[in-house]
Amino acid sequence: MLRRILLASAGAMALSGAALAAEPAPVPPPAPPPPQWTGFYVGGNAGGTWSNNNSVTTVTGNGASSPGFDPLGIASAGLATTSVPVKIDGFIGGGQWGDNYQFANRWVGGFESDFQGITGGNRTTTLFSQATADVAGVGFSTNQNLTASKRLDWLATDRVRLGYLITPTFLAYGTGGVAYGTTRASVAIAQTVSPGFSSGASFGNFDKTLAGWTAGGGVEWLFYPNWSLKVEYLYYDLGHVNFTMSPLVNSVAGVPVTVGAGSASTRFNGNIVRAGLNYHIDLSMLAPIFAHF
Repeated sequence: MLRRILLASAGAMALSGAALAAEPAPVPPPAPPPPQWTGFYVGGNAGGTWSNNNSVTTVTGNGASSPGFDPLGIASAGLATTSVPVKIDGFIGGGQWGDNYQFANRWVGGFESDFQGITGGNRTTTLFSQATADVAGVGFSTNQNLTASKRLDWLATDRVRLGYLITPTFLAYGTGGVAYGTTRASVAIAQTVSPGFSSGASFGNFDKTLAGWTAGGGVEWLFYPNWSLKVEYLYYDLGHVNFTMSPLVNSVAGVPVTVGAGSASTRFNGNIVRAGLNYHIDLSMLAPIFAHF
């Protein structure tokens, strides 16, 4: 009897050991997911822009606004400064791309670049003025048209961003860096002096890609695991430019008389307000693809 009991106990222990051996090994817990803001992103944006400097300034020795005007060269003609109201505003739109890194739980830093096209950014203004002068008892009349234009074709920036997560999905950030774009400005003066003088004209233009700086800030909402919406303000400053104009020449009895050689200047700076949509690329989803190479 005792033998049967011992044999039964040994068999039960053997079966129990086999069952335990057949159980799978415990699976380690999955690694915690990376911070949801970390990674590359790409997107598009649209908004509006308007300039801070809304004028082109010309400096000439002309009779339209200079009381010292002297077409015959009898006296010294004074310089006249004219500020022509010309502004840049319009629709701005393009794309952006960048890289975020979330750290210390609620901070997000990174880099962003963008390229923007501008429509409606060209403005032209024409001013008409008239003046009279008396030289040796002869009254002279001067009529002048001054046309100035100003344009920004495109604008691009490379910036750093640093923000704080007000909630896990709502980011407020500041940003700053370099800005660059193609700028254009031109001035044309058409002048007639009567009696006895032929018409005169002067031209000048500026066309160059300039580099400057930009700064601003915004908010961004991660409304879906890979999608976010942002609203952003940027101020940009591409600097102050000067360019020369051809001499303004009239002639009397076939003899050329230089009324004045001019120059013009303006500044390219302004504001951007825009909204954007970003797609955040989850690099972990690309791992199976690269595993085949």
